[in-house]
Amino acid sequence: MQLQQASRKNAKIKMAIQGASGSGKTYSALSLAYGLCGDWTKIAVIDTENHSSELYAHLGNYQVLHVEAPFSPERYIEAIQVCEKADIEVIIIDSISHEWEGIGGILATHSNMTGNSYTNWSKLTPRHNAFVQHMLQSPLHIIGTIRAKQEYILSEKNGKQVPEKVGMKGVTREGMDYEFTLVFNLDMRNQATATKDRTSVFTGQPEFRITQETGKKILQWCNEGEKTEQGGEGDLYQRINDCKSLDELLQLYYSDPNPKPKIKSAFTKRKAELQKTPVPTS
Repeated sequence: MQLQQASRKNAKIKMAIQGASGSGKTYSALSLAYGLCGDWTKIAVIDTENHSSELYAHLGNYQVLHVEAPFSPERYIEAIQVCEKADIEVIIIDSISHEWEGIGGILATHSNMTGNSYTNWSKLTPRHNAFVQHMLQSPLHIIGTIRAKQEYILSEKNGKQVPEKVGMKGVTREGMDYEFTLVFNLDMRNQATATKDRTSVFTGQPEFRITQETGKKILQWCNEGEKTEQGGEGDLYQRINDCKSLDELLQLYYSDPNPKPKIKSAFTKRKAELQKTPVPTS
């Protein structure tokens, strides 16, 4: 065992795109994947959606691995391993939802088990967790699509219990979104919002359409830690002073998880300078 300074070097994004049927999850994932690697032949789609990924074959020569029922965690792990052994850089899992709610998935398996429900969950949870961990520990970029459906709660109106819409909920295990570095929610207009963003690249941004440029921004974040380290402290000081906005400064700050005290002071100084800069008016 050896302690070392925290650093992000050539990270691989683990992210999800969540939306209802018809919101454009697959197309958005493909566009984003191309932005990440710049080569269609380096993209693999693990397709559990009845060949739906091939509807976009005109985009480029990406690879497709069809997975049919049963949608067990082990089948997903096997599919990821096939991609890892090939010359692939980005895996799109379309979709993750079948592992939870599909034929042979976790919920279906649990409903077919006899005996104590709690004991049965203690057998299934490690299998689901193994799938999650294999995604997170993969040496490749991974984009998972998650189906979303309308969620309701019962609220009392005029003495009666009435169902009330409270937004969309992903069809997967509760808390699955916490496992990813970045989660985009898509609406039916194909507009995305970042509901979780540990990169800070999309934090606070208004709705936007996912394009290849989105993937390029994520790739830049993935490589930022390595570039900062290679450039040395002098280069980093220059980049801090070159920041023109607080958002730009924040992105640079998060590229180094554990900045040295002198570097931290430089960030603080530049932040104060930017806060004093008057906003130009037209």
